[in-house]
Amino acid sequence: MRLLYSFVIGSVLGLGSVLVHSSLPPVGLALALISTVAGIWAIGRMWGGRAYRTIAALAWMFVIVRAGFPGMGQEFLIEGSRIGISFLNLGVLCLVLAVLLPA
Repeated sequence: MRLLYSFVIGSVLGLGSVLVHSSLPPVGLALALISTVAGIWAIGRMWGGRAYRTIAALAWMFVIVRAGFPGMGQEFLIEGSRIGISFLNLGVLCLVLAVLLPA
């Protein structure tokens, strides 16, 4: 059950990050990245173990990759601008940091 909760929490963190990263450019990006690190780290802190953080990080990455592809109306949730590319690159670095931090 904890694996399922980790997947759901990681997906919700990814969705929130996608929606927040481009609003109010530098602050939204920082808020999305900080909330990602804090959320993934909190999963490991709450349940212990790196496996739950890894599951949540994979769910986050799944949502982010899906948001980078065009939707039904050919819209992109993560654009190829400086903010979007920074979000993708720094987001992966933040995930690695959150998974490797001690709980």
